[in-house]
Amino acid sequence: MGSGFARTFGAVRDRVPGSGKSATRGVKAEVGEVQTALDLEIVVDYGVAIAEVARAVRENVIAAVERMTGLEVVEVNIAVSDVKLPDEEEEEPTPRIQ
Repeated sequence: MGSGFARTFGAVRDRVPGSGKSATRGVKAEVGEVQTALDLEIVVDYGVAIAEVARAVRENVIAAVERMTGLEVVEVNIAVSDVKLPDEEEEEPTPRIQ
């Protein structure tokens, strides 16, 4: 389920100035001249079918990367790094109005 330490570390890291959310966090790519391989880390909601989510993510990523770059995607590895439980707070708290 993802350790409390990892979540705490992520929350602290997100609050450090200049270290805001990165679009590349959880994405690694090996790019060649005509092919690419991708490693993705995802967080899924509790209760979803992980295999179905991974399949859908894989299909969408392959289509998008091939369309945008013209590279052949030869491999997409997906690792589930956490499962978000229904009663967990969102990472970004709602702003307080004073």
